[in-house]
Amino acid sequence: MDPVRLGLAIRALRRRRGWTQEELARRAGVSQAAVSRAERGEAESLTVRTLAAVAEALGARAAIRILWQGEALDRLLDAAHAGLVDEVARLLREHGWEVVPEATFNHYGERGSVDVLAYHPVRRALLVVEVKSAVPDMQGLLAGIDRKARLAPVLAAARGWRPTSVSRLLVLPDDRTARRRLAQHAATLDAALPARTVAVRRWLSDPAASMAGVLVLPSSQRTTARHRASPRSADISARGGAAVTRSATR
Repeated sequence: MDPVRLGLAIRALRRRRGWTQEELARRAGVSQAAVSRAERGEAESLTVRTLAAVAEALGARAAIRILWQGEALDRLLDAAHAGLVDEVARLLREHGWEVVPEATFNHYGERGSVDVLAYHPVRRALLVVEVKSAVPDMQGLLAGIDRKARLAPVLAAARGWRPTSVSRLLVLPDDRTARRRLAQHAATLDAALPARTVAVRRWLSDPAASMAGVLVLPSSQRTTARHRASPRSADISARGGAAVTRSATR
C-alpha cells in the first residue's frame, strides 16, 4: 500500500468538492482524526473499512492489491476462474443449453466480454453468466452484470438466437470468503439477484421465465489449491498497493 499517494488522492478529491475534513468525516461516518491521518499518509493505521468509507463518500473506491511472485498470482487467480467457467459450461450443456464462453462485444463504443453466454433453444431463454473466483466491489459488479444483460440480445442476434427472455447469473466459488461476502451484502443481492443455488439449478433445467440469481459452485481446478501462497509468502506491496480511483461502470 502506498499511504502517501492514497492520502494525496483523498485530499485532492476532498478539496475538489470544497469540503472540510469535518464534512468528509461526517459523510463517511468516521472521525475527523481518521480523515486527517489518511491525508497525512498514515493510512496504514486505519482499517480497510474506514478507508473504503472515506473513498465512497468522495465518489471513489479504495482498492488494495496483493502482489506475489511476479505474475504467479495472476496465473493462480486465472486458473481458479477458468475452473469455475468450465464447471458452469458443463452444467449448462447437461441441461441442453448452447454455451459460448468469453463472448466479446463492441457495441457503439461499449466493449467487454461475458464470461459465459448461454441460450436454451427450447425455452428461447438467454442467460448472462458472470463468474468470479473472488468477490470484488459489489456495486461495480452488479452494474457490470446489468450492462452485459442489456447488451446480451445484440450478442444473441449475431448468433442467430431469438430469445424471449434474458436472465442474469452470478457464479461464485464454494468457499468461506465468498459466503461471508454474500452474507455481508445479503440485502443488496436479495434485491438484485434473489434466486440462490437450489432454485437456480432447478431453473436451469427448465428456464420457463426470466431469472436473476447466485450460484455457488466448487471449482474443478482443485490442484490450484495446492499452489496457494502461504501466509508468509504473500504480502501487500508498499509500492503499488492501494489506490483511490474514481468509480466507473465497467
